[in-house]
Amino acid sequence: MIVSIIIPAYNASATIERTLKALSVQDFTQDYEVIVVNDGSTDRTADVIRAFPHVKLITQENAGPASARNTGAKYAKGGLLCFTDADCVPHPDWIALLEKDFHRSDIAVVCGSYGIANPESPLSQGIHEEIMFRHHVLMPDFPKVFGSYNFCIKKDVFDSLGGFDTRYRSASGEDNDLSYRLIAAGHKIFFERKALVDHYHTTSVVKYLKEQYRHGHWRMTMYADHPQMLGGDSYTFWKDVLEVPWSLMCVLGCGMIALGMVSTFAVIYFLILPFWIFEIYFAHRMMKNYFESLLYGNVMFFRAFARSFGLSTGILYILWTKIKKNPK
Repeated sequence: MIVSIIIPAYNASATIERTLKALSVQDFTQDYEVIVVNDGSTDRTADVIRAFPHVKLITQENAGPASARNTGAKYAKGGLLCFTDADCVPHPDWIALLEKDFHRSDIAVVCGSYGIANPESPLSQGIHEEIMFRHHVLMPDFPKVFGSYNFCIKKDVFDSLGGFDTRYRSASGEDNDLSYRLIAAGHKIFFERKALVDHYHTTSVVKYLKEQYRHGHWRMTMYADHPQMLGGDSYTFWKDVLEVPWSLMCVLGCGMIALGMVSTFAVIYFLILPFWIFEIYFAHRMMKNYFESLLYGNVMFFRAFARSFGLSTGILYILWTKIKKNPK
């Protein structure tokens, strides 16, 4: 059976060369094809891809990674579709490890985990350590969710589900949505922990917080479609749920200070400071190094507010779209 590797790429000239080099030296004896969908890039992404003659290049107008992955699947010849991203570097045994678990007929998806491509960045290292905590502590062998950066799915199952939901114009929950629909259809996901891709995590705190705001915003669309997942899945847990009301109470408390309704002392010592300590504690559980825990704990603290703000605007977006559809 042919395996098709599908990569969405948007302005990825800085990283995609390493991705394609890694895919050209896979320890995999069966036939496989590599498809890159250039999603309206304005940099040298297409030129970099053309330097790899074995890679099938498809170009489309910018429509987001969900659309690009669907386009790649449309042109794929393989019975198995493996997805990764243009800022990921698959390990040499990546395809082989994903493919081998499909000997079980009840498995529709095999997903893998992360390595880190830029460990020199403290922020990237912190993000990576948190992901490893979630993967090794929270994720069971048969999870409820997979990430679009590293998974393989039977093509007939992918087609039967209609692929990714193209409403998600950026990387913001389209993989969760597909996971939940797959589980609801009665299929199973297997977590192959040894199947790794090294990922370039962001090195900018501002960019990271913007990404987290976007994830929060679109997560409300996801929860509107899948309300049964509001309590978390195999990747998120009670901490992620608790952060939302806690951060909103902190914001409300600051507003009450501004109106003179409550003392600054009360808000800081009974809301904000305990919240900050809570994030530092979990950062230490994930990272084990006091200095790194302090740095990343502060990022997690502000991330909670970014996500909650995104969730709030996501609710407003859903309400607005419903009003537009039913103005009466």
